[in-house]
Amino acid sequence: MDLDELLKFMTKMEASDLHIKPMRPPLLRIKGKLIPIKTDPLPPKAIQEMLTKILQPRQIEKLETTMSCDIGYGVPGVARFRGNVYMQRGTYSAVFRRVPYQILSLDDLELPSVIKTFATIPTGLVLITGPTGSGKSTTLAGVIKMITETQQVHIVTIEDPIEFLFQDGLGAVSQREVGTDTSSFSEALKNSLRQDPDVILVGEMRDANTIETVLTAAETGHLVFSTLHTNNASQTIDRIIDSIPTDRQAQVRGQLALVLRAVCSLKLVEKADGSGLTAAIEILVNSPKIAKHIEQGETKEIHEEMEGSVGYYKMQTMNQSLLSLLVNGRITYEKAMELSSDPEDLSLKLRKLFPRIEEAASRGSGPTADDFAEIQGLVAVKRKFEQQETTWKETFETKDKEIEQMEEEIHNLSAELANKGADQQIKQQQAAKLRQEIDRLRADATRQINLLNEKIRDANQKILEGGKSKPAADQGFFKR
Repeated sequence: MDLDELLKFMTKMEASDLHIKPMRPPLLRIKGKLIPIKTDPLPPKAIQEMLTKILQPRQIEKLETTMSCDIGYGVPGVARFRGNVYMQRGTYSAVFRRVPYQILSLDDLELPSVIKTFATIPTGLVLITGPTGSGKSTTLAGVIKMITETQQVHIVTIEDPIEFLFQDGLGAVSQREVGTDTSSFSEALKNSLRQDPDVILVGEMRDANTIETVLTAAETGHLVFSTLHTNNASQTIDRIIDSIPTDRQAQVRGQLALVLRAVCSLKLVEKADGSGLTAAIEILVNSPKIAKHIEQGETKEIHEEMEGSVGYYKMQTMNQSLLSLLVNGRITYEKAMELSSDPEDLSLKLRKLFPRIEEAASRGSGPTADDFAEIQGLVAVKRKFEQQETTWKETFETKDKEIEQMEEEIHNLSAELANKGADQQIKQQQAAKLRQEIDRLRADATRQINLLNEKIRDANQKILEGGKSKPAADQGFFKR
């Protein structure tokens, strides 16, 4: 059986990995499950002949010395493969991982939108972590592809072996393979600083020397991407610090707090419909509080800070990502609990936020299913709506009371006006009577005055007439 035929069949079946070991048929990992090919078992001699054909002399020497070696291998027109050949019970065995020629974009990978911002960071260190086969290289390739398509920069990659083949776009890419183009990660990293890089990709930070060189490169104005085999952000920081000798840990802790920009931790989980795997993603962004916790060695406080920084910094813990996948119907409750490192916390979040999770599954297009920031946003909107609804209810009750009070005042005013109208009518009647009385009195007075005037005239007349003849001495007033 030819190796190229196996690799072509592996690609046809869309398997992620091919396992070759003596005395059993080759195994394919399809949708997370290891399935044997329906063929005869492979004898040890056939496997040795199959593998030595693709190994270079230096790789054979390394295999004989260290009992294991990494290789990069490509089948023209099919795909590239990252392989590891190792000794198992004194015989050759190997595992090959398929690396597609076509690099998927971050949109195609359906990753949270905050990961796109990693491509626009000017300087610092970004780490992609997770167990073997969790999608670290695929995620990094998506970020590097975005940089080459949007920025005029020089990107240097240092890999063992080279996996994805990057094409120059606006940016130029130089790819160096450990063992072929350079002797080690640390040596290549030191040399890369003299190659005018803007962005440096280090396939893996494997030792203290590489870690310190990566931190120095990030500290001197470069954007550095790398990977670690850790399960979460807090563990990543502890792993970096613990790999450094004790006498230099305080210095490295300060460096890491200064240069770290983000940590993205990946885990793969089976989809609810059984169609494959999807990624649960923990995201740490180095906020001022996170940097303080790193510098002071308070890694336990980092998890709590991440949970509380979803809205502003778009961070999320692994449980929050699992919750988001669960709510969107991408994974099952059982798988979420299996993958969670703290299932009790996940269960508590479900009871608190989505007590009827089976009815809350989302369908159709929309935000990516593993982005907890979207769930947090919906919860915040719901909370604001409930608060606003309460405010409106209180406002309506207050307005209703004011309306009732105003209606009562209007009623009282109407009654008062009615009473005033009746009083006014009575007063008008009284005024009419008074006018009539005044008219009568005025008429009477006029008659009396006329009578008096007439009497006065008569008296005056008599006086005038009496003055014309002498009065008798014995008459009237002059009698004496």
